[in-house]
Amino acid sequence: MFYQLYEMNHAAMAPFRAGAEALRYVSSNPLNPLSQTVLGRTLTASLEVFERATRRYAKPVFGLDETIVDGKPVAVTEEIVWSKPFCNLLHFKRDLPPSHGPDQKILLVAPMSGHYATLLRGTVEALLPHAELYITDWVDARVVAVTEGGFDLDDYIDYIIEMLHKLGPGAHVAGVCQPSVPVLAAVAIMETRKDPMLPASMILMGGPIDTRINPTAVNKLANEHPLEWFKDNVIMTVPFPQAGFMRPVYPGFLQLSGFMSMNMDRHVMAHREFFDHLVKNDGESAEKHREFYDEYLAVMDLTEEFYLQTVDTVFIRHSLPKGEMMHRDVPVDTTAIRNVALMTVEGENDDISGAGQTDAAHTICPNIPDSRRLHYIQPDVGHYGVFNGSRFRQEIAPRIVEFTRLNARDQADGAATKPRRSRKSGPKPG
Repeated sequence: MFYQLYEMNHAAMAPFRAGAEALRYVSSNPLNPLSQTVLGRTLTASLEVFERATRRYAKPVFGLDETIVDGKPVAVTEEIVWSKPFCNLLHFKRDLPPSHGPDQKILLVAPMSGHYATLLRGTVEALLPHAELYITDWVDARVVAVTEGGFDLDDYIDYIIEMLHKLGPGAHVAGVCQPSVPVLAAVAIMETRKDPMLPASMILMGGPIDTRINPTAVNKLANEHPLEWFKDNVIMTVPFPQAGFMRPVYPGFLQLSGFMSMNMDRHVMAHREFFDHLVKNDGESAEKHREFYDEYLAVMDLTEEFYLQTVDTVFIRHSLPKGEMMHRDVPVDTTAIRNVALMTVEGENDDISGAGQTDAAHTICPNIPDSRRLHYIQPDVGHYGVFNGSRFRQEIAPRIVEFTRLNARDQADGAATKPRRSRKSGPKPG
């Protein structure tokens, strides 16, 4: 019922948004003598803030049409190379000359936790000059018809394995935040099966491998309630006329509300500053605000079965680090991982996945040679900074590129060639 009320409220606000947009056009029109006055800009700013606060944000686009390879601009096109009802695998195809030769293939597994894969636009942009980039473009459960069946954590793991088969042996797989658990599970299953399509390395970034370590507010919420509480309080049915009508989901707007409530003062201040930038006609600062919140406020629904299974497996029972995780009634044995290099990345100030939670992957994968593992802690960044922003571009991305290249050589040679670097700082990019 709550979902229906949310939809009704959104629909009821439509004429007011339209009116605000029309009035904003008039108040900002250069032919209007008030448009360049403080009064006129204040009115225009108020109308834009109102419209943005009441709209539904559409799925953003990556918009990455070009990158720089070997110091030269190269055209980039998006193509779907694999597809299932709940995910499309996107390839950022670079128009490279034949003389360039092949680069490493990296499968970037985006979070399925409320935001779209475009949240990793900066991640893709930073790695694109150095690799053939593929990313999981998860589909909003709200638009998937119930006739397509369900989608749970087991399906998620199967999807990852199928996509690695699509890329072929020796690719690299990177899980950002929530996917760290299914990525690690998928690699363990492939090792157990002696799968010939095994990736060369896996990179786990800001992921909840063991949420018993330095639990954050998100982790504590899961531990304070039984699974039945989540089923009774946050699972809702997609209303008509959405394509996923009658599908039980965890709505994206609830996840967004939870994230925003954790830093409400910061978001209120950001919108206040946005208003001031508009009044002062500071177009560059206002545009940065629009770009961030166009992405941050665009959310998608998750299927009931995926959400509840993830909460139960990862946050309540801690099945993976305890060696109790199952995939379709088969144990997930992380000690079977021997041939895939492991890199973990954490942010010093991460308030979503606490320090040490991702590093725990090294503990439960004891049979990976020390020479093929690395843990890096990025100082002075929170959760978002683990995969985006200037420090990611300057400090983390170069380390990922070096790690994949080194371990591609290691795999080809059949032996490691360099010792493991410090678990505290990692190697210097070069």
